[in-house]
Amino acid sequence: MPDFNYSDTDWDSIERLKKWYSGDVHDSMEHLGLWGYLDGISLLGALGSGEVVCGPAVTILFEPSDRKGEPQDVYHNAIDNTPKGGILVCDASCADGSCSGELMSTGAKTRGAAATIVNGTVRDLAQVRALGYPLFGTSPSPVGVTGKKEPKKSQVPVKIGRVTVSPGDIIFGDIDGVVAIPKERLRDVADAADALGKNEAAARNRILAGEKLQSVWPA
Repeated sequence: MPDFNYSDTDWDSIERLKKWYSGDVHDSMEHLGLWGYLDGISLLGALGSGEVVCGPAVTILFEPSDRKGEPQDVYHNAIDNTPKGGILVCDASCADGSCSGELMSTGAKTRGAAATIVNGTVRDLAQVRALGYPLFGTSPSPVGVTGKKEPKKSQVPVKIGRVTVSPGDIIFGDIDGVVAIPKERLRDVADAADALGKNEAAARNRILAGEKLQSVWPA
């Protein structure tokens, strides 16, 4: 049985990260010798201006399958067991088809998920945006998954581009993209983002006060 126990999540550090944006977060990671950008994935659902999502990953791995009848049981189970504030991370890149749309997003939002990240296409964008749900994917497509692929495993490491996301790793997403932070480095990244963000805020205030950019940045 997959483990959906997230009682050791460092929610305090997650809340600190929510003050910043993905550029701050990834710059902070690179300063620490880390790389977390999930290449090719962007916001396709709804997120308010300036809003971000940040929470622990619940992972789902899809594999090719010719089974018919919407065999989504593994994915449904993961949605139903997502902790409040968790973020679903699906690697559905193995075949054509959109694994997430209106119904999956409705189920996830109802369970308290903060967002869904799909390494693959997504659909029903008008309905998902009306729902107000942050759905991320590689591109839109109306093609369904049945007879092409199905979710085979949950709570296993999934690889997206250069990054491997494990259950419980921290996902940060905004209008610029998605970043994954290793769970064991979350506090380090939050500390670095706090320092960088305060530095940028001070520089912004100096520029707004009339100082020339070259005299302000890099600080």
